[in-house]
Amino acid sequence: MPQVWDVPVHDSTRVRDARVAAEEAAALAGLDESRAAAAALVATELATNLLKHGGGGQLLVEVVAPPTGRSGVVVQIAAVDHGPGIADVDAAFGDGFTTTGSLGAGLGTCRRVADDFDLHSLPGRGTVALARVGASRPKTYTREPVPARAGGVNIPFAGDACSGDAWTFVRAEDRMTLMLADGLGHGPAAARASGAAVEELHRSAHLRPSEVLRRLDGALRGTRGAAVAVAQLDLRAGRLFFAGIGNVGARLREGGDWRHLLSRPGIVGVHRPTSLPETETAWGADRLLVLHSDGLPSRWTPPSDPRLPAMDPAVTAAVTVRDASSSARPVRDDTAVAVLSPTPPDRP
Repeated sequence: MPQVWDVPVHDSTRVRDARVAAEEAAALAGLDESRAAAAALVATELATNLLKHGGGGQLLVEVVAPPTGRSGVVVQIAAVDHGPGIADVDAAFGDGFTTTGSLGAGLGTCRRVADDFDLHSLPGRGTVALARVGASRPKTYTREPVPARAGGVNIPFAGDACSGDAWTFVRAEDRMTLMLADGLGHGPAAARASGAAVEELHRSAHLRPSEVLRRLDGALRGTRGAAVAVAQLDLRAGRLFFAGIGNVGARLREGGDWRHLLSRPGIVGVHRPTSLPETETAWGADRLLVLHSDGLPSRWTPPSDPRLPAMDPAVTAAVTVRDASSSARPVRDDTAVAVLSPTPPDRP
């Protein structure tokens, strides 16, 4: 089941909870002692920064697929706040930037010990810091050149231990497939449905999206069922293919414009439509795809900061969720957002 550690960080007692969440996620991911310690260090530092610089916020810890779609899993730690933002991001990465009460490691150390690290901040809007820690040490970690990356965030409703939403990203030869599944309702029964979808995608990622959905329909029989969207990038053809069933939203940016990619009505595992047409479009450096469950408000605004497409796609997902909600307008259901973005030319 999609397990997420959602740690609200509004006082110093929750910093320990953040560290414990990272340790538990590291155990689930099968990390060795040194990499588990790295995950705990990053979670502790980011939680402390939420208190010292963001006025409190939210730490999300989960075990996710790597952004390149390669095999294995990594621990992802995202710190999200609505605080004052960071005026000088470069200075924030310098060792010794952290204030009293932190480990004194600084964001620079977090970036060094993590396999992936990225940060987005706007004065007056808040900050998102995101790190991933996998089994490989950073000094031996090789980044495979890929034309696209994927990432996401998942927030369980009302602080539940598991989310009824799930997303994953899988590469099978020349196909990179991003899927988001929203199990009906929330809680363990919904999580079993979306978790079954993730497991089946890993067996079916060599198939086109419409055929993947047919396979998923069989795999989800006996569960509550789920709304599912599948986007697949054909690397050889440079084309994006999309198909969906149910109310998982999909928006594609083409240049400066956004358009909806439409799914068919139905419930995977319960009622599959007889026909599953696919949307096909070109993929390029100006494209950005956002998949989201219905926990996101229906009138959410796509990310507009021109820096975001060049950042880690999970950062874009976290910024999308943050800017669509607030303490006065919290998420109303399990909420997952997954993003597919081109790899910038200056990044492997």
